[in-house]
Amino acid sequence: MRYLNNDHIRDIGIDWPRLADLIESTLLLLDTPEVVQPLKPYLRFRHPGNRIIAMPSFVGGSTDISGIKWIASFPGNVAQGKPRAHSTIILNDPADGVPVAILNSGLLSELRTAAVSAVMLRPFFALRRLSRYRVGMIGWGPIGRRQLEMVLAMFGDKVDSIRLHDVRGIDPATLDPQWRVMSVVASDWQEVYRHSDIVFTCTSSTERYIDEPPLPGSLLMNISLREYTPQNVRSVKAIVVDNWQEVCRENTDIEQLHTQAGLTERDTVSLRNVVYERALEVAAPSEPIFFNPMGMAAFDMTLAAYYWREAERLGIGVLLDG
Repeated sequence: MRYLNNDHIRDIGIDWPRLADLIESTLLLLDTPEVVQPLKPYLRFRHPGNRIIAMPSFVGGSTDISGIKWIASFPGNVAQGKPRAHSTIILNDPADGVPVAILNSGLLSELRTAAVSAVMLRPFFALRRLSRYRVGMIGWGPIGRRQLEMVLAMFGDKVDSIRLHDVRGIDPATLDPQWRVMSVVASDWQEVYRHSDIVFTCTSSTERYIDEPPLPGSLLMNISLREYTPQNVRSVKAIVVDNWQEVCRENTDIEQLHTQAGLTERDTVSLRNVVYERALEVAAPSEPIFFNPMGMAAFDMTLAAYYWREAERLGIGVLLDG
């Protein structure tokens, strides 16, 4: 069994277009026997804000892997100088169940999250609503930074400006020097929200705070899922989810819209529909788009399998005796 950590993942490298292509290949297999992923359970104990999530999945096709992700999220860690999330993935050979790899890598979770965003951004930019876009980032933790890294690596030629806000403050030194000149650190979320065509929310907020309607034609990348009051997004018609059963629970904004405004699965479109059936092309140019990705185990297994096979090919990682 091969062991990989964050440093091993970095040694292999981050090829954003390749990672996005891998996510798209798994999207194509959804709703077929080649992808199996039970609804993920949440383990909670002692402090209600903490959780550990089990995410099992089998992905067939060229990925051909089975496994489970075990991800802990303890928001109080941030105040103690520790990462909020810790992620471990175990991969099993789908032919005989033999464990082939263990990946102790929060970085891999960041990459999956941002790669899914890339898959959403590709068809959005294909709509050609604008020639260049103002990008806003609310929350400047590891997830927010990785999202912006992906955007600039894959779509940098489409970015006109960047606005950033975090309640803990943002050190300009954490910005890539190449993009610092076009970046503005905002004093509040409103400045970001009101002046961005694409808004990423990547916080660990325990209370919904965005109570203003979105800009016409904007894209709301609701990565952290619990930011918007139902009143300010209930009129949005273009709502995209990765998986309705996963995202309509656990106090997400989608669940709030379901319980308070009667939103149903039929009122949404799936990311698969967006990529392979061009579902967004019927939306009016002025219609905001609200993207809510809960996170699917199949995507984690796909990227973990890619890095495991690259590690095997390159001889990276630590071999563990059985």
